[in-house]
Amino acid sequence: MPDTIPGLLTAAADRDPDSVWLRADDGTISFADAAGQVAMLSTRLLDHGVRRGDRVLLTARTTPPYLLCWLALTTIGAIAVPTDPSSTAPEFAGLVGQVNPRLIITDSGARALVEQACPVSDRTVEILDVEPLAGSWALDGDAGGGPLHGYARPDDLAMLIQTSGTTGRSKLVMQTHRAFAMAGEGFPFWMELDATDRLMTSLPLFHVNAPAYSVLGSLACGAGLILLPRFSASGFLDSARKHGATEFNAIGAMLEILMRQPARSDDADTDLRLCYTGPSPAREWQEAFEARFGLRVVCGYAMSESPYGLIWKQGTRPFGTLGSPRQHPMLGTINSARVVDDDGRDVGDGGSGELLLRNPAVTPGYWQMPAESAAAIVDGWLHTGDLVTSNADGTYTFLARKKEVLRRRGQNLSPTEVEEAILTHPDVLEVAVVGVPSELSEEDVKAFVVPRPDAILDFVTLRAWTAQRLTAFKVPRYWQFVDALPRTPTARVAKHRLPVGHPTDEFDSELSSQPDSEDGR
Repeated sequence: MPDTIPGLLTAAADRDPDSVWLRADDGTISFADAAGQVAMLSTRLLDHGVRRGDRVLLTARTTPPYLLCWLALTTIGAIAVPTDPSSTAPEFAGLVGQVNPRLIITDSGARALVEQACPVSDRTVEILDVEPLAGSWALDGDAGGGPLHGYARPDDLAMLIQTSGTTGRSKLVMQTHRAFAMAGEGFPFWMELDATDRLMTSLPLFHVNAPAYSVLGSLACGAGLILLPRFSASGFLDSARKHGATEFNAIGAMLEILMRQPARSDDADTDLRLCYTGPSPAREWQEAFEARFGLRVVCGYAMSESPYGLIWKQGTRPFGTLGSPRQHPMLGTINSARVVDDDGRDVGDGGSGELLLRNPAVTPGYWQMPAESAAAIVDGWLHTGDLVTSNADGTYTFLARKKEVLRRRGQNLSPTEVEEAILTHPDVLEVAVVGVPSELSEEDVKAFVVPRPDAILDFVTLRAWTAQRLTAFKVPRYWQFVDALPRTPTARVAKHRLPVGHPTDEFDSELSSQPDSEDGR
């Protein structure tokens, strides 16, 4: 049983060398040729001085050259640090200073970012272009790379995963080869995938989902892998048809964005049969999505700190929940979950609290942050920072991020619950609820609302609608229309980028006046 990333690639190439593994719009490559390409890239990287334990930064786009470079780095035993190519120069410079990389791998589109962050006058790190480094990745026949010799060990760090941070110190999750290999072996088991499947992903390689589940999951079960450079709602189904995709992963608002596309008679005319997503949508919405696109949605929960989280077990449909603890197909029960209150006491069925996980894929901690690491992992238990309800059937229902819970009028409230109530209004397209400073104490609640096109929507009506569905202290005081919600590269709402302050067109429900514009546009 492979327990490193290059071990999974080698096993796949030995098992089914000539079958096509990787597909993209500009070519394909077999399992064996991919292994040969990775071997050749490993040699080139060694020639540039990269060694086991070195950190290498990548402005990682979801393309084959970057993926093959990532695999080559992990084969050497180097630590890949993939980052968002749309980062700002101060963000990138901060990351460079934090990880002290041996090498930076970038491309023509991100070269200006890298050079601005690392000016020639004080540059101490070599910069390579991914295209000439990887060469012509789509090959027909012998890749000429020789056998794949991996230097990595199971407990070596494979990747540092950014989870937060701006111009200062990012919180970098350390993840091991063992965790990635276990995730790759687990994903096909959880999703009922085999060698006849083709897994499609447009998710970024600088997060955990695409590398751990789609890339390594396809290697573990011998399935095909389809890389899309970005998520495009209008072209997503056409890409699935073109490449024969049978499964895809979605996070954030991707499914909602697909659902909002104009319905077509051929929406279900694809080979797609499965989608993995999380957190779980409402049952009615999920069943409508499945009916429209002719597939089955499997819901789950995981995080960079542990790719072994929760998932719907095979044969179950616990709508509205995150499922139960994921287990390994060969090692059996290796993952445990608990829900604890603020004092660390376990809650019973129906109780709510913070979700804790313990399994062999839990991160060793955060890069060069011992205090944060010690706070997150206590006696082997990962404190996820997510609040859930523990259900009698062994599943868990997501409530909110612990740090996002708002404190108002002496009581806690979940922004997610408020958002779900507002979204039931037929004229609301999107909403984000946040806490804002209060002149009294604790916080007030504000809702940023994106109306549906041509909607006639006013805040007096919308507030009354929400008040019928929520306890009074949960109903937002402030309301503001926006054209769109800011999003991260994984389509999650970037609440930290929402407007601040109290503009003149904001509606304060504690005042009698309504803003001048009441119709949402």
